Amino acid sequence: MFNIWFGLLFVLCTFTLMLIMYRLFGRTGLFVWVGIATILANLQVVKTIEIFGLTATLGNAMYGSAFLVTDILNERYGKKEAQKAVWLGFFTLLIMTIIMQLALLFQPHPEDIAQEALSTIFGLIPRIALGSLAAYLVSQFADVYIFSYLKKKFPTDAQFWIRNNGSTMISQLLDTLVFTSIAFLGTFPLEIWLEIFITTYLLKWIISLLDTPFGYLAKRFPDTID
Repeated sequence: MFNIWFGLLFVLCTFTLMLIMYRLFGRTGLFVWVGIATILANLQVVKTIEIFGLTATLGNAMYGSAFLVTDILNERYGKKEAQKAVWLGFFTLLIMTIIMQLALLFQPHPEDIAQEALSTIFGLIPRIALGSLAAYLVSQFADVYIFSYLKKKFPTDAQFWIRNNGSTMISQLLDTLVFTSIAFLGTFPLEIWLEIFITTYLLKWIISLLDTPFGYLAKRFPDTID
């Protein structure tokens, strides 16, 4: 029960902090947030929890906030700015992966206490790292293009929820499919892979619904700082 209500508080905290970054630093704050979100989401994903009776990984809320950011950028500044944020997040994740893999190769001091912990967090097998990078790139660009398409079909401010949820839910489906297929398909039995796929997407779907009010709030902010 604790994980359910604390998880809700965690989601609200994540999106509130994202709004604060936007309010204080404008468009620049959103670009910075994408870098923060991609790094933290990939650190949190190594921790598993039980929620709603399901085994799940952390990182879904932070990862979902990156999709909301690209939607806000697309909504207020256009597709090119959203695409720029996608590439920023991708190279942030790529750089973190490369640098930390190199850092793990250093011989630790005999009294070092960090190597084992860092290896647990950053010692990702190449298949997991590849799945994460591929899923991010495919899903984020899909989100940008779908949002732009829906913006033409549903252009009013009141219809923002259609653009936001439609693009995010479809792109998150692609994200989950690409990541779980590369990372786990063939490693686990098909029924286990299917369970991971369904539970992961379900949590992302819920978070997508929860982020919509924050998107409407962001639309009201004046963009005074670039």
